[in-house]
Formats: sequence, C-alpha cells, structure tokens
Amino acid sequence: MIADDRAGTPPLNLEWLESFVVFSELLNFTRAARARGLSQPALHMHVRKLAEQLGAELYRRRGRRLELTEAGRETAAVGRELRAQSEALMRRVRGRRDAAPVVMCAGEGAYLYLLGDAIRRYRERDPAPLQLMARNAAGTALAVATGVAHLGVASLPSAADDPETHALTGELVLEPVAEVGHVLVVPKQHPLAGRRRLRLSDLARARLVVPPRGRPLRAALDRLLGGADVPWEVAVEVTGWPLTLHFVALGVGLAFVNEFCRLPRGLSSIPAPQLGRRTYDAMRRPSAPPREGVEQLWRLLVGA
Repeated sequence: MIADDRAGTPPLNLEWLESFVVFSELLNFTRAARARGLSQPALHMHVRKLAEQLGAELYRRRGRRLELTEAGRETAAVGRELRAQSEALMRRVRGRRDAAPVVMCAGEGAYLYLLGDAIRRYRERDPAPLQLMARNAAGTALAVATGVAHLGVASLPSAADDPETHALTGELVLEPVAEVGHVLVVPKQHPLAGRRRLRLSDLARARLVVPPRGRPLRAALDRLLGGADVPWEVAVEVTGWPLTLHFVALGVGLAFVNEFCRLPRGLSSIPAPQLGRRTYDAMRRPSAPPREGVEQLWRLLVGA
C-alpha cells in the first residue's frame, strides 16, 4: 500500500494497479486475466475498483476496440514507474549493481537514418542498458504516454491527419531532433531523372508507391495532387522506406520519401518542396521521475 498523508484518503490498492497495468498493455480482458493468473471477472473487478477509487474513467470503447483515456494512460505510466522502483529496490537489497534499462521507442526510418549517432554515443558512455522498441508514430507516442517507453522519437501527425495521436502530444514534452524535406525517387533511366525541380504536372498518370490510407504522407499526397487536379495511380501500398525504395528499384512505381533516405544504386531523387518539411521530435512524459540514463539519452537526442 502507498501511504497517504491526507486524512480520509485510502491508500492506492497496488494489486488493482498491477492488474490495470497488465490490462493497459493488452487492452483485452481475457488475455490480461490469463497473464495475471486471474479469472476474467476478477481482473475486470480490479480495473473497475481502481477506477472507482481514482474517481476517473480509465478506458473507453471505440467501436469494437478498447482504448485508454488520458487518466488511464497516466495511471498505467505511474503503475509502471512503481513496478520499476520495486524492481530497483530488490536489486539494491540483494546487492546487485546492474541498472534498469532505458527504453526508447521510434520508427524504422528514425532508427535507420537519424538516431544511429545518438545510440552509439550513449552506448559508449553506457550509464544503463538501452532497450529499443520499433513502432510507428502513433505507437511511439502511446508507448511514451503510458510509460512503456521512457523516450520516443517520431514525426508526429497533424490534428487533421490523426486527431487521436495529435491529442497525445498535449500529454508529452516535445523537443525537435531534426527537420527533413521530401524527394521524389525515380530510376536513373526514368525521363524525370536528373531534374532539379519537380512540377506536379510531371506526375500526371504516374504510378506511385505510397503508404496506406491514414498515414500522414499518404494524406499529404492526396491533398497535394488532388488539389492540383493531377491524376495518378497507386502502384502498391507499403510501409517502411527500405521496402518503398525496393519497389522503386524494381520499376513498380515512383515514390516520395524523406530526404534523409539513402538511395540504392540505380535510383535518383528530385527535391519535392511542395510536400513541405516534417519535424522529428523527441518526446517524454513531463511527470516521469528523473533517471540518469534517460537524462543522458535525452541530451544526446536534442543536443542539449
């Protein structure tokens, strides 16, 4: 139990809190109950009792899926912090000197093209083990907001492109890591290869390798080309820069990618300022307790 100095306020029930942390990871009562070794009704009661004790809704149903509320994300993060503190106490009492890992979450592109130097420099100092997670921008923001990761790096979507993920940014501290533009990638034998300037009319009836609908770049392309009344076709929908570039190299279609991408042999790029520039932000929870390794990695990411 957590002591509370305020008269009349009951201590937080740690068993209920741990059940909620497990539930927050899975967002499925059946699987969470199995992971906790409880019956589903028992786990459901723990979550309900915790919500009643806190006086806040911790999750809601959206269509066929469950999602955490802001209070639920904060509660899950605090639960994970308490779990980490308990584990650290056990290590100290047992005389172990190994530190708990620092967890960073980011997308494939950030790891491939932006974060290598910071990761290498951190590992040279090695204040604590570094554990890496790979998720898209929405998954990265959620991992940080719920305490699954201590830090994250992502190019976050606008409110128009993804209002749910954008809303999470209000719960996080953001600092820019890099700003990148876009380029159109074409095979070197393509008629557009060697152009220094892209005209949208050059893409009339082009076949493009694009992200699935709902991804920020796809939304930006739909707005840009649709607004310019430029007809185009989807050659293939794909996620991830390496696979996107692979399809371009195979001649499947052309593609817009971030300018930091390293191009395979046989491809060339044309600047595409019409798509604007995107900022990659480092993110963390403002209320998370300070940790040496987390602070060092944060400074490496943001150049502080």
